[in-house]
Amino acid sequence: MAAHHQELAALILEPVMQGAAGMIPQPPGYLTRVREVTRRYDVLLIADEVATGFGRTGRMFACDQEQVSPDLLCLAKGITGGYLPLAATMATAAIYQAFLGEFQEFKAFFHGHTYTGNPLAAAAALASLEIFQKEKVMESLPAKIERLSQLLAEMQAIPQVGDIRQRGLMVGIELVKDRETREPFPPARRTGHGVILEARKRGVILRPLGDVVVLMPPLCISLEELDTLARITYESICQEVNKD
Repeated sequence: MAAHHQELAALILEPVMQGAAGMIPQPPGYLTRVREVTRRYDVLLIADEVATGFGRTGRMFACDQEQVSPDLLCLAKGITGGYLPLAATMATAAIYQAFLGEFQEFKAFFHGHTYTGNPLAAAAALASLEIFQKEKVMESLPAKIERLSQLLAEMQAIPQVGDIRQRGLMVGIELVKDRETREPFPPARRTGHGVILEARKRGVILRPLGDVVVLMPPLCISLEELDTLARITYESICQEVNKD
């Protein structure tokens, strides 16, 4: 950034946990440092919280983990609890003012699409946010996160579990052929895919990112359901990695 800030408009990242790359957590302080650097060189910071927002990492937004305020905040998914597709882009007052002006000034950001302001999706979002308040969703998360951490620790006993990465209720369980050497399973083996098929037989729907098994349970999950989720995940991993 020191070398190229003159030609950079913004830095964009998923704060705290990078999801689609395989559930890669950032070390504590990383997000704070990124914010310091972007401010120093006058580069905008865009936080993509489509996956990490609305309680997923244990705080309402992942940026709250380090009290970081981005210039642009991208939200979706959790805003409606997944019931209807809805997204929102939050911006600082400075960015808003930069595009505010009379039509003839051509300062406005001329962008829109046919789903803008969808009333049904907006109603679902309002209902979801009301549940956050009424049911004290955020207050219930620490106990669930702690229970999940305990359950995940038991999975470390499986020799083919190379790494477990957790931020709140956002988890990646990386499977390897050899934990000591970090040798991966052959791609044709499709180990992660095999695990989710085994889990499906037992009544749980999971998803893999390659050979990383993803756990992203709904925030309303009970402690008993967490126990079931972890047990089935454990059984499914053992069944798949011990084939052949």
